[in-house]
Formats: sequence, C-alpha cells, structure tokens
Amino acid sequence: MKRRRMMTMNSIRSKWGSPRSTTPLLQIATDPRLWALAGAIATAGGRALGRWLTRFDLRNRTILITGGTRGLGLELARQAGLAGARVAICGRDSDTLARARENLSGTRAAVLALACDVSDRHQVAELIRSVQAGLGPIDVLINNAGTVDVGPVDVMTAADFEREMATHFWGPLNVILAVLPHMRPRGEGRIVNIASIGGKVSVPHLVPYSASKFALVGLSEGLRAELRASGILVTTVCPGLMRTGSPRHAMFKGRHDAEYTWFSLVDNLPLLSMDVEHAARRILNAVRFGKSHIVLSLPAKVVDKVHGLFPGLTSDALGLANRLLPGTENHEHGVEGQHCRPVVAVPWLGRRSNRIAARRNQAG
Repeated sequence: MKRRRMMTMNSIRSKWGSPRSTTPLLQIATDPRLWALAGAIATAGGRALGRWLTRFDLRNRTILITGGTRGLGLELARQAGLAGARVAICGRDSDTLARARENLSGTRAAVLALACDVSDRHQVAELIRSVQAGLGPIDVLINNAGTVDVGPVDVMTAADFEREMATHFWGPLNVILAVLPHMRPRGEGRIVNIASIGGKVSVPHLVPYSASKFALVGLSEGLRAELRASGILVTTVCPGLMRTGSPRHAMFKGRHDAEYTWFSLVDNLPLLSMDVEHAARRILNAVRFGKSHIVLSLPAKVVDKVHGLFPGLTSDALGLANRLLPGTENHEHGVEGQHCRPVVAVPWLGRRSNRIAARRNQAG
C-alpha cells in the first residue's frame, strides 16, 4: 500500500511538479495561447450576453416599412405581421398598395398601407403622422424603398444619379429625421437600412445605383455610432441578388433588351441569388438582436471578403466582366423591364420568374 501511494505521488509530481515547485503552473498561467483562448471565450460570451440583453420583441410593436408593397419589403411586412407586430407599409402606386394590403390580410395583423414618395419631405412628415395616429409610436423603421437603373455609364445622365440618390440616400434620411424625434424620448428604437452589396463593391452597368448605396452605407454606419447611446440601434443590411421579380420594374438604358437579359438571368439563378423569405428572416432576426451589419447570400459574402482583402484585384476582375456586358447604344430614355424583350430565352427561368413576380406583387 505504501509503495502504491508513493507511485501515485510520483506520477502527480511528474505531471504537475512538486508542491514546492510552481514552475509548470506558472507556465500554464503565462501561456499566451491559453490567454488568447480565454479572451476569445470571454468576447464571445460578452457578445452573446449583450445581444440577449438588447433583444427586441416584435410583438405589439409598430413597424414602418418603406417600399413595403413589393418584393423584399412585402415579405418583411408579412413576417413581421405573423410575429405579432403592427405593420405600416408605404409606396408610390395606389394599385400596388391595394394589392399589398390584400396580400397581408392573411397575417391577421393590424396593417396600414399609405401612399408616400420618401424623397418628398412633406409627404414623409404626413406619413409619420398618419402611422402614429393609426398604429401608435413607431418602434422599428425599415428603409427598403429602392429603384434600379441598369446600363453603361456612357448613357447615364446626371438625372439618373439624382434619382437614385433621392431614393436611396435622401429618402431614408428624410424618414429617419422624421422618426428620430419620436424615438429619442422613449430611449429605444430600431432603424434598418436596406443597402446592397453594390454599396460595398461598385458593379459595372449599375454605377448610379452603387454610388447611392455607398452613400446609404456611410449614413447608416455613422448613425449606428452616434445613436447607440440614445438606445436606438441602427442596422445596415447589404443583400446580394434576391429572387424578388424586381427586374420587371428596373429601368434599362443603352441596349435595353440585352441589359434586361443579363440582369434578369443572374437575378433568378439559384446559385447566385437568394430566396427572399430567408433574407427577410435574417433581417428581422437582426432587428431583434440589434445587429450592426449583415451581408446576405454566400456569393455576396465572398465578394465582400475578397474585395476587402484585394480591392485592386476585385476592380480588375470587374473590369474584365464589364467586357462581357452589352456595349453602348444611345437611348435617351430608360425602358422599364416589363416592356423589354429578352435576347436569350431560358424557358424554365422565365416560368420561375413569372411565378416569383406574381407572388411578390411585381406583376402589375
């Protein structure tokens, strides 16, 4: 028994050192790898705790979604209504608004559908008054209204850039400035700005669009830093391509039929584009946990990372891609996608696009 006890003590000493020797313990305590691991665990735990503490329940909240009559905006409104929120949507076309209102009736949520051009400050002020009178104080603002102008920069005019900036920069800013005075006294709120991967990586034949989305990303990230202390969390969302049926309402210039063809093809390919229902779930989850920034779709994430590491290489690659896009043919006015004729027809993609457009209120 005594011998066995001595063997046990020797094995302990060989592993940990003698009671009088603290060298191995000191080595463990000073091992930088262990400190790095502990730091990573503490950081992850702190972030998880912070997200839990700032968790925002959507039930009985009032959510305003601009551009909520079609595509992603309509799906966000549907899922928010199913989550128990009161939902206000706005758009510029009365017929589209009426169809969207009918589409959302199945959620059994309180829904308010109002006409508004967010680039007009007076209309925005009236929108905010109407929403608060009908549904109560606005808890969540989702800036989703958008337009797309497609074509080579040679055929774009200053008016094209101004229109994109009015919709993607001034529009969100107008609504934010109108909502903030009502959020600040309550000490809480959520603002979500739907930008684009085109607001992080500028894409050929989408220069006015990308320029305006870059401006929105800058606005959104700056507001996040300044408003956090007021209890208002701002989220920047940069989606890649999504299957929403949106090419029908984009404007195409230059060789508009050819421009529509490439744009609608990549917008509907499963490997390149994202399902809009999944995108809406990710965005509303970001609202709940007050996330600062999300990039949606795997291709968009890859492009974002590669551009961050190798901006020059990315620019050169996009320059090569530009050579494959349609050449310049001067057209003074843009043509809406639903009036363009595809140069190349892919029947199954066409049928798929028609189904998505009908479901997402893009058909009209």
